[in-house]
Amino acid sequence: MNVYKTLNMYAGLGGNRKKWTNCQVTAVEMDPKIAAVYKRLYPDDIVIVGDAHQYLLDHHEEFDRVWASPPCPTHSKMALFTRHKLNRYPDMSLYQEIIFLKYFFKGDWVVENVVPFYAPLIESTRKVGRHLFWSNFEFEADEIKQPKNFINGCTVSAKKKLQDWLGIHYEENIYSGKNHCPAQILRNCVHPDLGLQIFDQIPERQLTTSAE
Repeated sequence: MNVYKTLNMYAGLGGNRKKWTNCQVTAVEMDPKIAAVYKRLYPDDIVIVGDAHQYLLDHHEEFDRVWASPPCPTHSKMALFTRHKLNRYPDMSLYQEIIFLKYFFKGDWVVENVVPFYAPLIESTRKVGRHLFWSNFEFEADEIKQPKNFINGCTVSAKKKLQDWLGIHYEENIYSGKNHCPAQILRNCVHPDLGLQIFDQIPERQLTTSAE
């Protein structure tokens, strides 16, 4: 049985990764508090606190598979609603990574982000619910029904509801950047069932690395 060396970029709490099997995972997360919770949830994964964008560039040859979920706030429809309050460019690292993976990475890859407020600059492989996916393989996936008031809940009870929905539990209230909503980091997760659907459809290929 192949054991695929898998890079989980912008790992967050690892919703996408929760049900993966037959892989050795290296997770890269910038926020040390989030990375610490991830490590408790997935103690067998290697966890790197650092810049996933640069890590991909420096270490892509060490992996068979890559999953990237770059930050979405500058692409989301909410960015359009708040355009009079925030002056910022959309973060183009999303498209840099898609292009880099397409032309320079030898293994299989998935990039996930929200459906943006503009027409995507690179056509996606698949839309599933509020997610767009770019990949170098075709897959089918079903939308996972979201809890009621998924977007608006910013209370401790909303956090608990999302934890139960995702099957990801921890005690801390983790805040994402300047957002003081304890449920936001959970809303950023890809549901584990969706992550599994996609991961299980990655073609079985000869390993591009040698797993130890």
